[in-house]
Amino acid sequence: MGRGPVQLRRIENKINRQVTFSKRRNGLLKKAHEISVLCDAEVALIVFSTKGRLYEYSSHESMEGILERYQRYSFEERAVLDPNIGDQANWGDEYGRLKTKLDALQKSQRQLLGEQLDSLTIKELQQLEQQLDSSLKHIRSRKVNQLDKIGVVVQSYFGLFTNFFVNYYIISFFFLVQNQLMFDSISELQKNEKSLTDQNGVLQKLMEAEKEKNSALMNAHPREQQNRASTSLPSPSPSTVPDSMPTLNIGPCQLRGGTVGESEPEPSPAQVNSGNLPPWMLCSVSNR
Repeated sequence: MGRGPVQLRRIENKINRQVTFSKRRNGLLKKAHEISVLCDAEVALIVFSTKGRLYEYSSHESMEGILERYQRYSFEERAVLDPNIGDQANWGDEYGRLKTKLDALQKSQRQLLGEQLDSLTIKELQQLEQQLDSSLKHIRSRKVNQLDKIGVVVQSYFGLFTNFFVNYYIISFFFLVQNQLMFDSISELQKNEKSLTDQNGVLQKLMEAEKEKNSALMNAHPREQQNRASTSLPSPSPSTVPDSMPTLNIGPCQLRGGTVGESEPEPSPAQVNSGNLPPWMLCSVSNR
């Protein structure tokens, strides 16, 4: 019995689908290789899996060459079919020139980095060496200029920081000296305050002693006056007559505050005068 037609549809089983993809992919890559070898054809194969993984095959050295050729051919074919897209063909040519220039620049960059030097001749190597020397000189000169600029900036910043710290230390020293002077003056004032307080205490004590002395003197003065008054004035008896009363002394005897018959010495004219007699009576009394 012959084999019937196989119905192509998506395999629902994930494992079977992955196995089928691996088998068919390997077969496709094998067929592409066989046709490129057997028929001397340029083959480019690009496959993306469901997970986004890339599988490719190129019979040329690089895939970019075949794709560039395909792009040029597609532009030329479309330009023939549609004259309005001639500009797009020019774009393809411009892309090719730019691509060639980019490849040359990349190759030069690799050679400057010391890669892919096997294909260069002695003359090309010397030119590359001269180019590197000139580049090094330019780089060194640029480096020196940058270092000089950095040195100037650093010196300016160093000068600013130096001035700042010098001013800071000067101001700090000034404030320290001022604070020390203030502390000294405060201590001196405290000493003066203490001495004045002591002197005030001594003066207070002297004033209190003086007040006590004055009060004692004031209390003793009335007592002394009373004592003097009591000693200077005798107490009068009931039988005596006060001296302030005037008396008349005519005879040699006088009754005066004593007993009868008691004689007293004769008074002098001054004593007689003390009895408030007129002078003419004093004269008559003295003649007798």
